[in-house]
Amino acid sequence: AAAAAGTGTDAEAEAGAGDPTAGGPWALGLGLGLERAAGRLGCSEPALKLFLSIVLGYPFALFHRRFLQQSSPHLSHLYNTALGLWMAYFNFGFQALHSVACVLFQFALLRLMGRTVTCVVTSFVFQMVYLSAGYYFTATEQYDIKWTMPHCVLTLKLIGLSLDYYDGRKNKSGEGPEEALPDTPGLLEVTGFCYFYGAFLVGPQFSFRRYLNTVGSMKVVDPPSRLDSLLPAITRLSLGIVYVSIFTLTKPFFPDDYMLTSAFMNRSMAYKCLFIALWGKCTLTKYVSCWLVAEGVCTLTGLSYNGSDREGRPRWDGCTNIRLWLFETTPFFRGTIAGFNVQTNLWASRCIFKRLRFLGSKLLSQILTLLFLSIWHGLHSGYLMCFFMEFIIMYHENQVLQLVRDSPALTDLVSRPQIRPLIYIFGQAFHWLFMGYSLLPFCLLSWEKWIPVYQSVYFLGHVVFLTQIFLVPLYRSILLPKKHVKVT
Repeated sequence: AAAAAGTGTDAEAEAGAGDPTAGGPWALGLGLGLERAAGRLGCSEPALKLFLSIVLGYPFALFHRRFLQQSSPHLSHLYNTALGLWMAYFNFGFQALHSVACVLFQFALLRLMGRTVTCVVTSFVFQMVYLSAGYYFTATEQYDIKWTMPHCVLTLKLIGLSLDYYDGRKNKSGEGPEEALPDTPGLLEVTGFCYFYGAFLVGPQFSFRRYLNTVGSMKVVDPPSRLDSLLPAITRLSLGIVYVSIFTLTKPFFPDDYMLTSAFMNRSMAYKCLFIALWGKCTLTKYVSCWLVAEGVCTLTGLSYNGSDREGRPRWDGCTNIRLWLFETTPFFRGTIAGFNVQTNLWASRCIFKRLRFLGSKLLSQILTLLFLSIWHGLHSGYLMCFFMEFIIMYHENQVLQLVRDSPALTDLVSRPQIRPLIYIFGQAFHWLFMGYSLLPFCLLSWEKWIPVYQSVYFLGHVVFLTQIFLVPLYRSILLPKKHVKVT
């Protein structure tokens, strides 16, 4: 979903420009100007249209704050719905009707099936099958900016809506989660939630309850500090522009296709590892840029308001999708995962992982959650390999951290002031090398592309982590003190 920023490939341009319905007939007047601007910026026209749509959320949010914030919730829902549909039509033409069909089907499910397991299962199966069918019939060998991109964001919203509605059956007794819905939502509420212009295209995810608390029937009293949202919103917008500028300037030096050439294959192992690390870092900036800009829109509308801290200052992290400081400074893979695509990870934890507790196995629940995320991203083999790498890397990192905690000698070593900077530098280099390594199949998509690249570096990541997973028990037997058993 976060591939929204695009990479400027010819396939992307063809995906948008070749569709006679994309943007609709009225958009033809803008076509030439957008095409020229995209050419000068070194990106595709669909990518430029998408980014402009996200940025337009700021004037839309300012208009809402000025004229609609204190009006009837129905006007806000109608406003959000209209703008979201316009964004869908501007970017994808009449293919926006795919989202309309799924939203109306979901609303009918809630009304006809009620708070039942059947409703939840039907919603999950229908939305995932519809999304997967969209992936299947529109798949190419490149990242394409097409209707399935915002639809995968919508799919999680609709599945989450059915789960929150189901959980509302326990809300009156106080047993349900805070996202549970005590009342049956109306059609305008559902469409306003689904098409909210600040999150329709690239996220972030947020619950229906949060949406209603901001603009709906459950709206809370606006605190005076709500006016302070302007500065945090502008800050996120500014950071987003900085990141998209970095991506635009650096991506020509780190193209995806270069790794498929003989020139790359014939380079030294050290060069290829360095390129993969820098390529991965560069590639992630496009995701970060879109999420920062979109989060600023959510902040400006008040959707990100998350109460106050201990000192009474307002918190605007309710829709944070990138914890920037953590993401940029952590030497751990767990830190990157905790700081990247935050709201989607929280959704997966709340709606998938925690609901699999009946399996009685945390490990199995993690595997099934990652498998779901892989299928949700798309049907290419690269997604499955990417999440497989995430699983084994996190498993190994947890092993190592537990070993350090259990071993007095290792604990003493890593706590020494003169050693810690060296550990941090090594950790960062190791971390970003294998972040790029894991991201390779995610971006190259098909096994015909990513397997040769892995072969060129001798499947380094697989060898390192799979062997170390089996060697950690041996390290424990050597490094941990043997427990003395008293004989009585």
